[in-house]
Amino acid sequence: MASTTHAEAIKGVEAIFERYFLIARSKNFTGFDRHVMETVKIIDASPKGTVTFDLLIDEHYSNLNGVMHGGAAGVIFDMCTTTALGPLAKPGFWDFLGGVTRSLNISYLRAIPIGTTVRINSKVMQVGGTMAMIRGTMSSQDGKTVYCTCEHHKVAVPTREEHLEHRVEWDGIWEGKGEGKAKDATLVK
Repeated sequence: MASTTHAEAIKGVEAIFERYFLIARSKNFTGFDRHVMETVKIIDASPKGTVTFDLLIDEHYSNLNGVMHGGAAGVIFDMCTTTALGPLAKPGFWDFLGGVTRSLNISYLRAIPIGTTVRINSKVMQVGGTMAMIRGTMSSQDGKTVYCTCEHHKVAVPTREEHLEHRVEWDGIWEGKGEGKAKDATLVK
């Protein structure tokens, strides 16, 4: 079931994070995208495929000039725009982490000083059975300064079976079985 209410949209995004952490913990995964997932804060989501986050740009994202490295914007946008597919997902349609990136085009408008908390807005512009396009902006929290924007094109691929073994509460609801039961232990980031 794709989300139909504001609360369901937020739950759909949270479920992506929950499964990500269960998989990461089971593999002792410490890759650079994990820091994004551990530190980004979900502010809002809608059933139409929008998600808003806040993220502190800390030293993990820095370059020698004391600003966010351009490559860091790539992983931040990749993770944050992909999750906008969560509220639209249903079994067999953009499940889990929303396929793979086909292209991620970023326009850098202003440097982001380390220590800045940015607001990330993601919006699904088009979604079909095999491809999706999501737009993202990274701005000041008040929205007055836009630091960078992106256009993210995704291709749907089946979720790996070993990833689907990590069940979260949302799975039971998503599959139309009422209250879901998580197979794995309580989420710990």
